[in-house]
Amino acid sequence: EVQLQASGGGLVQAGGSLRLSCETSGVTFDDYAIGWFRQAPGKEREGVSCIDTSDGNTYYADSVKGRFTISGDYAKNTIYLQMNSLKPEDTAVYYCAATETAVIGYVPRETGEYDYWGQGTLVTVSS
Repeated sequence: EVQLQASGGGLVQAGGSLRLSCETSGVTFDDYAIGWFRQAPGKEREGVSCIDTSDGNTYYADSVKGRFTISGDYAKNTIYLQMNSLKPEDTAVYYCAATETAVIGYVPRETGEYDYWGQGTLVTVSS
């Protein structure tokens, strides 16, 4: 059974940093993609950053390129999202999700492509 648990959210001032963690169980880190998504109040859930653990390929939304970095410590079954230079518009509930990879060279990035979801962690960036 695949389970994911996101943590690390909190309140930070604009320009600050946070690191989110996604602890996984039941995931084989050669067969899965792990994604970070976020949902702001009144908005749809959107893909932020995703990683194909089989080859290390990554995806970043344009809004976070150059500021966020996704990485993994597979020995700890954990995927991280390092968030730097945070902006008030980054305020949202952040979720991690997992899906089995199917297409070589393509990193899943849409919510509908992910089958397993953890609970969210709230990130609030004050101006």
